[in-house]
Amino acid sequence: MHLMNSIYAGLPNTIFDVMSNLARELNAVNLGQGFPDDPGPEDVRRKAADEVLNGWNQYPPMMGLPILRQAIADHFNRFQNLGLDPMTETMVTSGATEAIADSILAVVEPGDEVVLFQPMYDAYLPLVQRAGGVPKFVNLRPPHWDFTREDLEKAFSTKTRAIVFNNPHNPCGVIYSREQLALLAEFCVKFDVIAICDEVWEHLIFDGKSHIPLMAMPGMRGRTIKVSSAGKIFSLTGWKIGMVMAAPEIMRVVAKAHQFTTFTTAPNLQSAVALGLGKDDDYFRTMRASFQRSRDRFCARMTELGFSVMPSEGTYFVTVDIAPLGEADDAEFCQRLVREYGVAAIPVSAFYAQDPVKTVVRFCFAKKDETLDAALAKLEKLAARQRSEVA
Repeated sequence: MHLMNSIYAGLPNTIFDVMSNLARELNAVNLGQGFPDDPGPEDVRRKAADEVLNGWNQYPPMMGLPILRQAIADHFNRFQNLGLDPMTETMVTSGATEAIADSILAVVEPGDEVVLFQPMYDAYLPLVQRAGGVPKFVNLRPPHWDFTREDLEKAFSTKTRAIVFNNPHNPCGVIYSREQLALLAEFCVKFDVIAICDEVWEHLIFDGKSHIPLMAMPGMRGRTIKVSSAGKIFSLTGWKIGMVMAAPEIMRVVAKAHQFTTFTTAPNLQSAVALGLGKDDDYFRTMRASFQRSRDRFCARMTELGFSVMPSEGTYFVTVDIAPLGEADDAEFCQRLVREYGVAAIPVSAFYAQDPVKTVVRFCFAKKDETLDAALAKLEKLAARQRSEVA
């Protein structure tokens, strides 16, 4: 292994792969990996199928099909008033993770400091390290998972080149307020920092809340790379269609990284996503209401069973504090949960590089009622056992 890249050679399998494999092996209910049971909107899927049979199946343009780039600009101008130019400020990638990788490679040079907010999507850190960046961590604290001015003062310096910021936040289900975003924007402007914004959950928000992109905050329009995901918007997680938005001078460099990563993305899927982004507002309201119903149903029953459920304002996920159950290690708890009770979940400590919170577990509620009910029946047995042990 001494001939291999040390960053990647030393990485374990992702926790999502580990827990999903265990779920398959043990025939457990998988509330770990974040994918819904729903197949996605039929008109979008039919459009993709039709384009395979009757459309163009050779290389599409490197930046993405013009029809999709126009749809991206129209969609985010409609919902977030960003004023995007489709030909200079949008790009299509093979998934949001590729978009984040392209952005980091385009911005970060060896020795640059990059601010990361823990817990975090597990791709961020190795991508920053592979680019030669030096991570600086801000630890978000439960149950609100917020950050303070003091946190940012400790993390930012004259060496800070970029931040990677996830909002709405996975795994915590938090939507950051305008006040928190203004504070973060203040530091980005002060230290001349580029913000790489992972906003893939921006349509998965509940309780009448609205997503505010960091790009829309004062001083951020020309220093933000906004990343979105058609897979999340349309419950088509296997499609891997990422969407990048940035000012032209930033986009030109991010496009070079994309050019030498995947170069392009399946044209039939691009055409289908263009159709989907043009859907009327009712689709997005109905989609959010459906997921909110699943969240409410799952969380209400978990609370009845005695679990300490933390608020979830968005995403597919809800977090549970297992400390009141007498548990001190979320990784061990998740292993027992899948092996003894047949439910797969994700330990939130897996989303940290250092100083983890070790008593929080993430469940995915983006499932059909029968899937959630099967999991809840198994979790009821765990809750009964905990009560008997306490008694």
